[in-house]
Amino acid sequence: MSTLRKTLAIALLPVSMSFASIASAADYVIDTKGAHAFIQFKIKHLGYSWLVGRFNEFEGTFSYDDKKPADSKINVTIKTASVDSNHAERDKHIRSKDFLNVNKHPTATFKSKKVTENGNGTAKLIGDLTLNGVTKEVAIDVNKIGEGKDPWGGYRAGFEGTTKFALKDFNINYDLGPASQEVEMYLSIEGVRKS
Repeated sequence: MSTLRKTLAIALLPVSMSFASIASAADYVIDTKGAHAFIQFKIKHLGYSWLVGRFNEFEGTFSYDDKKPADSKINVTIKTASVDSNHAERDKHIRSKDFLNVNKHPTATFKSKKVTENGNGTAKLIGDLTLNGVTKEVAIDVNKIGEGKDPWGGYRAGFEGTTKFALKDFNINYDLGPASQEVEMYLSIEGVRKS
């Protein structure tokens, strides 16, 4: 091999390695079609019990490489009118301008910005949550459930996450009492790897 070819090969090596590391990250579609993903919330009712609900319609994608979890990314879009607390009149109120204002803000979104690994399959996911027309940075504590082949010839990866935030941070100022200032969210996300 000539000196010029050797030099060129050495110069291109970091570039080829960089592309290889990018290619190793897999892209997944969140499996909402099979109902293997959930976005749930709970908030205290008068400090005596929990009001629990969920969003029935959402979609999203994520990228994940088990060798480089810190490079993971996720984007989720929620249809706010799909809120479901198992009580029709209450859901109507939650959809109103007192809370989610779904006529003006029909979607909520989460877009990740950074992942910090804690070890043992856990991490902190930092990203922008847009809700009720307000965008704020939130932190989600993430736990990897598992990954592997499914019975239908696909490949899946699943995670769960928890976070909480103050309603007033997203311009939701309806007075629910001192025990109900924060909402907690639980996310169970299973994705199918794109072929």
